Amino acid sequence: MAVNKTLAMRLLEGKKVSYDAVSYDASERDAEKIALQLDVPPEQVFKTLVVAAPQDGRSPSKPLLVVIPANRQLDLKKLAKLNKVKKLKMATHQQAEEMTGLQVGGISPLALINKGFTIYLDELALEQPQIYVSAGERGTQIKLAPADLHKLTGARLADVSSG
Repeated sequence: MAVNKTLAMRLLEGKKVSYDAVSYDASERDAEKIALQLDVPPEQVFKTLVVAAPQDGRSPSKPLLVVIPANRQLDLKKLAKLNKVKKLKMATHQQAEEMTGLQVGGISPLALINKGFTIYLDELALEQPQIYVSAGERGTQIKLAPADLHKLTGARLADVSSG
């Protein structure tokens, strides 16, 4: 199946970063089920979650993008501590789509570079030789080296998930 070039793919090509684009059933939004479709372990498929901006009272902050393995849950307490705030909350699907301009299931950290998001990449990514992230649209994943994703996005490596 031919894959449309997404903004994320054009960015990778422009930076001469090696990647593979792979397709899956675009009606699927669950990252663990996508891993099954791709026939790869769920710890290699990473989901991008949108967290509402920290409310610390100091200054208006931007929302956070958090990239974690499909088989893990975001630990909001760990993330709040990293951001020196008491509490954080997930954006709703509607809020996530409004903030990113992308559909849930197709939110990609690569498509949102230089859009003002603080990006966190779970440190478990570095344990994998290759990881999969959304290409910026439902139905397409990008397979690349986690070090390339980290470098391109300027993501902060952190322990932000739990089993």
